[in-house]
Amino acid sequence: MKLISACLVGCHCRYDGGSNAVDPFVKMVENGEAVFVCPEQLGGLSTPRPPAQIVGGTGEDVLDGNAKVLTESGADVTAEFVRGAQEALRMAKLVGAKEAILKERSPSCGSALIYDGTFTKGKRPGHGVTAALLERNGIKVCSEETYEPPKAKPDDK
Repeated sequence: MKLISACLVGCHCRYDGGSNAVDPFVKMVENGEAVFVCPEQLGGLSTPRPPAQIVGGTGEDVLDGNAKVLTESGADVTAEFVRGAQEALRMAKLVGAKEAILKERSPSCGSALIYDGTFTKGKRPGHGVTAALLERNGIKVCSEETYEPPKAKPDDK
């Protein structure tokens, strides 16, 4: 079982109310191979919502109390991002997810790159808050950009 960012299966839950549907991921949900979550909504944030970025580090730093998640106007939404990550982890454990496919560059879901906290579209290597928490709990995290489907097994003949 896999966990997938809800925006990647067509849910309009991005900060701007949009989605990023990817057909193979939609099919995984339809086939019962995956469940979807939006950590930011699970943390109590509305849709649409002001864009937010991790300031002062990465998702790991947020979890360790050494960085914050702020909106462009400076509102601190760290608690909501941490709560959403905890709820996403709870969902992953409930369904026995061993892998998560999350939205790259998101302050929650980024698995290799996140925005750098300057709100200038700059990026830096690192995990978002949810990706970091899932990884800490043994769940393999990748993004829509790095996911590799399992190779087809040759027919036994």
